[in-house]
Amino acid sequence: MPKIANPRLAVTAFLALSALISYSTPMRVTANPASSGGLSKIDHIVIVIQENRSFNNLFEGFPNAATSKTGACDGQTITLSQVPLATGWDISHAFQDAKTAVDYGKMDGFCHESSAGGKDTQYSFVREKDVAPYWKLAQQYALGDKMFASQLDGSFVAHQYLIAGQAGGAYYLPNYEPWGCDGNPDFRVGIMNGAATSPQGGLPVGVAFPCFTYKSIADELDAAGLSWRSYSPRYCPKVHCLTSYSWDGFDAIKDIREGPDWKKDVVSPETQILRDVKKGKLADVTWVIPSDKLSDHAGSDSKLGPSWVASIVNTIGESGFWPSTAIFVVWDDWGGWYDGVAPPQLDWDGLGVRVPLLCISPYAKSNYVDHTQYEFGSLLKIIESRFDLPSLGQTDARAAAPTSCFDFSRKPRAFTEIPAPYPAQYLIAHHGTGEPDNQ
Repeated sequence: MPKIANPRLAVTAFLALSALISYSTPMRVTANPASSGGLSKIDHIVIVIQENRSFNNLFEGFPNAATSKTGACDGQTITLSQVPLATGWDISHAFQDAKTAVDYGKMDGFCHESSAGGKDTQYSFVREKDVAPYWKLAQQYALGDKMFASQLDGSFVAHQYLIAGQAGGAYYLPNYEPWGCDGNPDFRVGIMNGAATSPQGGLPVGVAFPCFTYKSIADELDAAGLSWRSYSPRYCPKVHCLTSYSWDGFDAIKDIREGPDWKKDVVSPETQILRDVKKGKLADVTWVIPSDKLSDHAGSDSKLGPSWVASIVNTIGESGFWPSTAIFVVWDDWGGWYDGVAPPQLDWDGLGVRVPLLCISPYAKSNYVDHTQYEFGSLLKIIESRFDLPSLGQTDARAAAPTSCFDFSRKPRAFTEIPAPYPAQYLIAHHGTGEPDNQ
């Protein structure tokens, strides 16, 4: 298997061209928030996206969760090593890497992913002290240990699934950045035969400009007159900053990127959410994408991710929005890190490797490990369920909404601050991506 020096900045040149993929417009209805049972107590859904960690990598040893201290490599047992959260090296984590690692459920091919950290560094877990805010959140609220990525792929495809339940058959990354409609006209992303149904199947059929016309959940929210925001890093030409900007999946949705929503609802910098919440502003549905230095991405050489997530939770928790808000924290892909729980293979592109899911709310169960099978479509499903929106007809149609982590029979509990090494103001001042710039 060819080695990939840096999966985030791949410059693979595709030779064939294909037409831009388009999909039919889903039926739109007016929202009826009162029809969703206990969920009607939730007025705001916030989805905080982190980067590139498997469940076992962040939560190895968490009580009542399915984790392992050993992994498999071609039938041989490897004892997992402990690593710091901050690393200056990365692991290859593209479509072929996921297929190789999962190996039709054997979960013994992670050793064949290319790792700049050296032999068997894929078989590692993070020191608990480095991710203490995540463990505290899991202890205080709920942790899903059967959350699988909807896709066998990395960040570009993952962020599409998180907002649209599909990626139009796309695989791997666009050959240059930015990864969206504002890229140069000759930019391309690979396209698979999305009609394939065999596990880990699918054949490359060509390439397309990474700007798609399928509908996202934001289109459903707009049609229902509901508000949404995506807080994401601003565009800038520097390597790491550019990569962070590319993580916003809405950049690759044509009607969002080229319409009024881009200036109205896609907000930069990502740290603006902290200011907005303090000013009394929070949309019905919110996505938050980290900058490179505020992410958990291997190779970012940063340990700030847990403090960043804690700052969002603390800011909302200490605001008037807390009694009516549900926050979900999810990681966009496994980042190449070992995980021993085999994902069910539902189609050619997934399910992918297991990632953590945190469910945080005044109604969330306390110190609860949710063993329900979820995927990225589950987050779309709970938005649809809460606001009575039609299904996009993609992974949301098959996924279970993550409602098992709640107990709506109880009174909403008061918020308790999550301790973190770095305060919000430090993150804003030193590691945000600057002033708003969505031009």
